[in-house]
Amino acid sequence: MKKGELLYVVNAEYVKDYVLRLTFNDGKIKLVDFLPLAQEGICTKLKDLAYFKSFKLDPWSVDWNNEIGFAPEYLYAQA
Repeated sequence: MKKGELLYVVNAEYVKDYVLRLTFNDGKIKLVDFLPLAQEGICTKLKDLAYFKSFKLDPWSVDWNNEIGFAPEYLYAQA
């Protein structure tokens, strides 16, 4: 990735439980366990596995029904 280029998610795949395999625009592939992130506030909705599996990609990151989203830099650091 070039200096000043924005980081974003280019692909997301369900792995198991609350884990997604995320591919970033720098070519890195990282596994992110979302269960620890689903402990407070609106993020507790992610504990519903059917809801969790309903993720989509927005232009930058993973999104759940325009309700829950995480900055790609944050997800990159969590993996």
